[in-house]
Amino acid sequence: MKHTLRCCALYGAAAAALLAATASVALAQASNPPSDPQQPTDTQEQRSPPVPVRIPQQQAPKTGALQGLLLDDNGRSLPGVQVQLSPAPPIVESAGDGVFRLLHVAPGTYDLLLTPPGGVTVRQSGVRIAAGEVLSIEVHLNAQPAAFVAPVPQTPMELTGDGAYRELSRRPDSEGLIIAPEFQSLPPETAVSESRPDRWDAEMPDYHRYPGMEVPYVLGHWYDPFNRNRLKGDKPLFGRTFFSFTGDSITSVDGRRVPVTSGASTAQPGETGFFGRGGQFFIAQTFRATFDMFHGDTTAFRPVDWRIRITPAANLNYLAVRENGIVNPSVTAGTTRFDDRVSLQEAFGEVKLHDFGPNYDFANVRVGIQQFVSDFRGFIFADEQPGVRLFGDLRSNGIQWNLAAFDLLEKDTNSGLNTFHRRGREVAIANVYLQDFFIKGYTTQFSYHFVRDNGDTHYDDNGFLVRPAPVGNAVPHRIDTDYAGWTGDGHVGRTNITHAFYEAWGTDRYNQLASRRNDINAQLAAVELSRDYDWLRFRVSALYASGDDSPRDGTARGFSSIVDAESFAGGEFSFFNREGIRLTGTGVALNAGDSFLPDLRSSKDEGQSNFNNPGLYLYNAGADAKLLPTLKLTANVNFLQFARTQPLIFLLQQNGIHRTIGTDTSLGAVWRPFLSDNFVVVGGAAALVPGPGFRDIYTAQTLFSLFATVRFQF
Repeated sequence: MKHTLRCCALYGAAAAALLAATASVALAQASNPPSDPQQPTDTQEQRSPPVPVRIPQQQAPKTGALQGLLLDDNGRSLPGVQVQLSPAPPIVESAGDGVFRLLHVAPGTYDLLLTPPGGVTVRQSGVRIAAGEVLSIEVHLNAQPAAFVAPVPQTPMELTGDGAYRELSRRPDSEGLIIAPEFQSLPPETAVSESRPDRWDAEMPDYHRYPGMEVPYVLGHWYDPFNRNRLKGDKPLFGRTFFSFTGDSITSVDGRRVPVTSGASTAQPGETGFFGRGGQFFIAQTFRATFDMFHGDTTAFRPVDWRIRITPAANLNYLAVRENGIVNPSVTAGTTRFDDRVSLQEAFGEVKLHDFGPNYDFANVRVGIQQFVSDFRGFIFADEQPGVRLFGDLRSNGIQWNLAAFDLLEKDTNSGLNTFHRRGREVAIANVYLQDFFIKGYTTQFSYHFVRDNGDTHYDDNGFLVRPAPVGNAVPHRIDTDYAGWTGDGHVGRTNITHAFYEAWGTDRYNQLASRRNDINAQLAAVELSRDYDWLRFRVSALYASGDDSPRDGTARGFSSIVDAESFAGGEFSFFNREGIRLTGTGVALNAGDSFLPDLRSSKDEGQSNFNNPGLYLYNAGADAKLLPTLKLTANVNFLQFARTQPLIFLLQQNGIHRTIGTDTSLGAVWRPFLSDNFVVVGGAAALVPGPGFRDIYTAQTLFSLFATVRFQF
């Protein structure tokens, strides 16, 4: 064991000797050491065989090096021993661990002189150093204190005793020179390996380092998603075909106050005001189960060869309000509603079409109900819908691209899940992502969207007319819209940046507010800048959605999306984005839920886009604070204004509507107690303090929302 440790120490020190062993030819000539014709014995010589071949363009070294370990008779290190190769002049001393090094030694045979502190000099003759070698030795000395040693003689004593001097190794690789060794036949594979059918079912030993505490080798169970589990894709079903199951339980609670009318028949006797009591309570429970079978690899780098995924979902929801006519057009339906829905949110097959090279560039096709978000923040399209999608990447994943076409399904009104009926709305999308676009760490995207909404007559699940929207002349009409966009996400230096710009054009065959055909010309622009300071991130952002300044001139200038879900300016924590606010006295909403855009739709999912709307200016300041590894807080303040008020004035037949909507403030928290997505709690509070424009339409009463979502995932 001692010999092993000493060799390890010397081998570790050899690295320093290799780097420092470069000697000039002049130094080698100046030293001019004598050559000794006497050859060393076999017991002293452990020389490596001559090297017949060197790597091209490398010069042979002209010097060598000597390193050693000095010990006393009891095996303890000897520091401070003077070491010299005679007649070469350099003298070194052994370090505290007994190790010494002599570098830049010219080839030759030397006398090794060792002088302990206050002791007698001893000599080892015939120490041979060759060019390109690092000689490692071990020497045992009988080092006595100076008080017990006679005067040092003129001639050094010879080093005697069995094992007093021993060569440990000679390494023919001084200067770090790479040497091509002679070919050696390898042992047969059966002698050095054990055949196994695959690498996934290797048995793990039942080993406990500490009883009841640390268990380095966890065998795994079917109910354990964190360790080896065939249900989580850790082991193949057969061959290279894997299966992964993911189960989700999502519980959402929302208590809110929004403006509502008292209706034709009030819920409480004696109510005389136009506006009623806006308190509402909503709770929903959603279960999702994803069954994913794929062939290929479980790594994140190699795309799968094929995949089949199915995600059924079930939802239970309950709504309680304080006025009639909200849960159903009939006042006899009361103020509460319970509903349930079973749906299919994903059901697709995917096949690899082609590999473009060794760096996993590929092209795949996916057919069926699938999730797709068309840009970084979900400004235009974010949904789970049936379609065909071609996608892949190029240049070692530096370019990603998508070509997709969707034939949308109707949505269930109360749960937001898919139904099994066609919507009559087709969407085509093409986009490309370019990573490190002129700046490292910045990704840009160019996209094109086309949507055709054929228009028909449709009532939602609660009995309200949503197509066409019940305003103006309710005539079914087709809308064809094109969107061209440029978005980006990344960082420039320490500043994070997200931006988007979209131009929309097309034709609305019969706009209900204008009562005529409308040409579409609308824009959306958004930008967010943020900077991180340790555990804090400060953000500022702005969004502009164009509005229409002349509702009946034949050109619709208000911006409207396809199916948006913006993660911007507070996202789900913002009151104006989170809560849908109905435009009282009409059959449309000022803004739909999960959308900032005040586009006067009857419903975001079931209604049609409307480009004759007031538009929006949004200014945001916010901060994210990672207080703990498990807890993140986010705070936002949004100042909201209508871009134009003419569509509201015309629709409500009310003059003098101001532009300022109000101030939207929110505070939210994300809690991940187990530092994973298996259990996440999201909650918060938001409030909208009305401005002059909002008070012109509604009241001065502050609106608020208290909400929480608890998600379990297996």
